[in-house]
Amino acid sequence: MSVVLVCADPARPGSVLLCAAPDTASVVDQGMGPAREVQRAELAAVVAAVEEAEHPRWVWDDTERWYPGLLAAGVRLRRAHDLRLCHAILRRSTRTVGTRFAAGPRSAWDETEPGAQVHAPSLFDELEPRDAGLPDPAGELRAQLACLVEAEDDGRLRLLLAAESTGALIAAELRHDGLPWRADLHDALLTELLGPRPPEGVRPAKLQALAETIAAALERPGLNPDSPPELLRALRSAGIDVATTRKWELRAHDHPVIEPLLAYKKLSRLLSANGWAWMDRWATGGRFRPDYVPAGVVTGRWASNGGGALQLPAGVRAAVRADPGHVLVVADAAQLEPRVLAAMSGDRAMAAAGRQADLYQAVVQAGIVGDRQQAKYAMIGAIYGATTGASAVLMPQLARGYPRAVDLVEQAARTGERGEQVTTWLGRSSPLPSADRRAEKLAAGGEGGDESTARDARRHARDWGRFTRNFVVQGTAAEWALCWMAVLRRRLIGLPDRPHLVFFLHDELMVHSPVDQAEGVAAAVRESAVEAGRLLFGDTPVEFALDLAVVDSYDQAG
Repeated sequence: MSVVLVCADPARPGSVLLCAAPDTASVVDQGMGPAREVQRAELAAVVAAVEEAEHPRWVWDDTERWYPGLLAAGVRLRRAHDLRLCHAILRRSTRTVGTRFAAGPRSAWDETEPGAQVHAPSLFDELEPRDAGLPDPAGELRAQLACLVEAEDDGRLRLLLAAESTGALIAAELRHDGLPWRADLHDALLTELLGPRPPEGVRPAKLQALAETIAAALERPGLNPDSPPELLRALRSAGIDVATTRKWELRAHDHPVIEPLLAYKKLSRLLSANGWAWMDRWATGGRFRPDYVPAGVVTGRWASNGGGALQLPAGVRAAVRADPGHVLVVADAAQLEPRVLAAMSGDRAMAAAGRQADLYQAVVQAGIVGDRQQAKYAMIGAIYGATTGASAVLMPQLARGYPRAVDLVEQAARTGERGEQVTTWLGRSSPLPSADRRAEKLAAGGEGGDESTARDARRHARDWGRFTRNFVVQGTAAEWALCWMAVLRRRLIGLPDRPHLVFFLHDELMVHSPVDQAEGVAAAVRESAVEAGRLLFGDTPVEFALDLAVVDSYDQAG
């Protein structure tokens, strides 16, 4: 199968559309520039030559379908436009309501939601004609560009589409390059905690010893602590009245089985999530290569489709160790969501707190609450909608101190309770409640609706309101993090010896850098955070502070 390269918009040079050869007719019909047909075996070399000469924005149906093969051939691209990811944003955004794009009928493009692993394999694999990708990419590109014009975008949606598409490039690069991983250190850690690696299907020695201690304490020889129903029956028979085997519920009871059971659960979780089988599958050849899923969460946060990169426990981070002659530059954005809330809301008092390295301590110094822990609880209450406990008690104090910030999330909650959408700073909108929830709300408000139905409807509305309250803040924080990472990636390209991103976790990133480049990389990380803030919020007084460390291994970053 051959591939078509075509100037995506003759009126605005600088973009190149890649699509499979069967879409040549579509390219011509859409009035785009002259098409150039390239055999698949020649694609990497041709793309590399065009990239070097023109640095265009590459347009394609799905980054995951095209870019891994190019990376494997040694080709890296600076810019892209991922039609699949951008389609999802533009179809759902409240800022495109009324456009022909948003109002159009569903198509194959709507069936490939971000996060769904339904893409065709890489173009460099053998493809059947039916696997040629999503239909009519040329038409889809035209429709997306028209949508932005029709929506009278002020630039924020365009920034979101660019950041989302760059994130897809980065996700593929993170998997291709991998996170430096010392399997020998990982094995030593597992051996120390669990005992020597056992045959498949056999518990490690220390885990087996704990299982026997648990069985003896509950007077149940042969008890399998990995079976929740069996374990619950044994606990209740021993007079431990629990509904689940969660840690907080077990700790409420005084019984000899509690400590060994909690120890067993912790080690068992390590074995299943990051044990030897995990190492064999995900951390080979000195690199951990997880499958990141850009926009895998509705707020725009990334997810992981394998490897668990977004839940890498502290206990195994010592295995993440820089190669000889290199270091890890690790940075995370301090108190990102409160800072984003301050910038979004334009709350000057909260922005003043956001100029401090420790925003929570600044809240205390402003006299809003009594101590740092209270400040943290109050912010959690505002952003996540706490209705009980310390967070709920402190909310009135926060509302008096930062009225505009609290009003922003309160309004988002009320919007969600009414069953309406909310939208992030750049333009990603929340999903609507399910059809069942909407029907329940109608039934509760209709003639003859009973009190039980009305009560359930109110509870579900409040739950959805807590979701939308958090959506606007978490989603905007995800946009800031995408821009931070995209800006940093651009800056790293210009540094010698190719320092490069190797890890990303919501508001934390890691660069693998030659030792003599570490200072410049650290400066680039900080400068990129500042630029990301300006890209989103303009001349905001809020400072996006970072906790940054240059270390040999991840566990040293603190």
